[in-house]
This record gives sequence, C-alpha cells and structure tokens, in this order.
Amino acid sequence: MAEPGPQRGWFVFGFRGFAEPRGGGARRVEPEPGGIRVVRPAWSYTGLVTGRGRLALRGWLAGALPGHCQDLLPSESHVLLLRGATLEAWARGKGLCAGPAWRWPLHPGEAAGPLPLAPGGYVTPRPPFLCPLPPALRARKLVLGHEHAALLGPAGTVYTWGCGRHGQLGHGGLEPVSEPRLVEALHGVPMGDVAAGGWHSVSVSEGGDLYVWGWNESGQLALPSKALAEKRPPAAASVSQPEEPGCGAGKAELKLVSHEAALGAEAVDFISIQAFPALLDLPAGSEVSKVSCGSRHTAAVTRKYGQLGHNETASSDQPRQVGYFPANGLTVEDVVCGPWNTYICAVEK
Repeated sequence: MAEPGPQRGWFVFGFRGFAEPRGGGARRVEPEPGGIRVVRPAWSYTGLVTGRGRLALRGWLAGALPGHCQDLLPSESHVLLLRGATLEAWARGKGLCAGPAWRWPLHPGEAAGPLPLAPGGYVTPRPPFLCPLPPALRARKLVLGHEHAALLGPAGTVYTWGCGRHGQLGHGGLEPVSEPRLVEALHGVPMGDVAAGGWHSVSVSEGGDLYVWGWNESGQLALPSKALAEKRPPAAASVSQPEEPGCGAGKAELKLVSHEAALGAEAVDFISIQAFPALLDLPAGSEVSKVSCGSRHTAAVTRKYGQLGHNETASSDQPRQVGYFPANGLTVEDVVCGPWNTYICAVEK
C-alpha cells in the first residue's frame, strides 16, 4: 500500500463574518470531501468550491444556493456563480430563494474563468454583471478592486482602468480611466502576477520583484504611512465594517503587510498615495511567487521558508515574516486575501 502524501489544508486569519468565531489567530478551515479547490472571501461570508464541484458557504449568508458550481464571485449584494455553461447572479437575502436575478448562457465552445474572466469580457458580482473588453485585448488574469480593475496580458503587460483618485491605476495621476490602459511604468518588465486591493494594486515580475501602487492609508503598500505613525496601535480590532472612501518553485514564505504591527515614529517621508508603481525592497532579497490583496492589506508568497501569522491587530507599513506555519511544520503554497482576512493553503513539510 502506498504511503499517504503530505497533508494539505487551508487556514484563515482575521475577520471571518458575524456568524464565525471571533479572534485574530489562525483557524483551520474544516476540510471538505475532495479538498478545497477555490476560496472566494467576501466581507461577511466566504464561498468555497471543492474538488468535486460542491459549493460550501461559510459565514453570514441567509438562504440557499445551488449545491454545485465551478467558480464563484461573492459580494455583499450578489453572488455570481459559474454553473456548467451558464453564468448566474443571485441576489442576497430573500433573492437567494427566488432564483437567479441574472443569467448568461455560454455558447458552445466558450469557456469562462477563472472568474471574473468571461468570453468577450469579464463579470462583476453587481449590476450590470457582464462588462465587455476590447476584442484585441487578451487576458491571462483579471482582478477587481472596489472601484478599479487590473488585467495581466499574455506578454506580461499590465492594464488598469476605473476610478483613480487613490492612485490605484498606476498611471501617475488621479483621474478615472474608462478603458483598459497600459501601465507604462511597468512596460518592458514582464509581469507574472497581478492583484487588486480595495484601492491599491500590486504586480509581481517574472523574476520575483514586487511592485506596489495606490492608497497607503493603512500601510498596505509597505511604504511609510503617516496615519500609522501618528496613532497608537488599537487594543483590539473592530468587528464593524470600516468606513470606506468613494470615487464619485521551492518552499514558500508568506509576507503579510496589513493591520498586523505598530509603526515606530521615525523621521521619514510618508506616502499616502503612490500614483506610479514602486519597486518594493523585501527583506533578504526575497523573490515573490504569488500575491493577493484585501481592502487594506497585502500578502505575498515568496520562494523560501513558509511563514505566516502575526496574531496582532495593529496596522503595519513594514513587510514582516510571520512564524505560524514553520512553527507547526507547514509550508505555504497559496494565499487568498478577503476584504479583512487572509486565507492560506499550506502543506506538511
């Protein structure tokens, strides 16, 4: 009989919705038959898709959804599902029991996903649900912030569009952009990954360098934040939803830049908005393999020494190695940020 392989599992840190236990420490996500293939956090709940295509919902979500799907995009107003050859949007609340509020059948031979990518464009979990892209623009990956979008092209180019008032588009200004525009500051440096937070963006070059731009109010860019320098770290994290601005191959290590540590008041040049991509100098020359963003935090998996989990609630503008996983004999493989939490896939060493 063959020896069982290393055990793999998902862990979550941070706010997990009103129906979930409170606390900032790590909690293992209950395993699902067939394993967990997709993790999609919203603010008050999380959607999971298993390896067998079963949909599991965790957190504060009333009503019932179809039991099987290939992918989903959750929000506080709608849940968008990819089911077979159909995209569906289900309204939260009583609408979950009334059937989908919107349906888009795919034509034979068309494929959607990973969401939000869809044939001819992309989908969002709020009306109008389906948004077109220019026919000549090809996408390897597309990510959505609260008010902007970023696209990674086949040649490693990055395009952004949407609201720009917090510098999240990376074009050097704060104006909105209605159509995908090349981020020229990154042109000539092939990118391998891109992520969008609430009002910030991050990309990873094929060589493992990390570029950040946008809003830095909570230190989410790992650049000096005046707001953090001027206040003491809070005694505990709030469980109410914060007020948000509007627009009118080796071992893995996780770096977390978030509400995780206090900033010492040093004489430095503070950055509130970074309108151009900035190359981030990570400790010990770390090379990044994957990155994910929440509303006001950023997490990156690097290519050595899997580490994660500060067990603190104060904000930080410094990237830090975190020791939960190596202390428990685990190596990080993947990371998915929700608005106010972080999900990590780790495997036994």
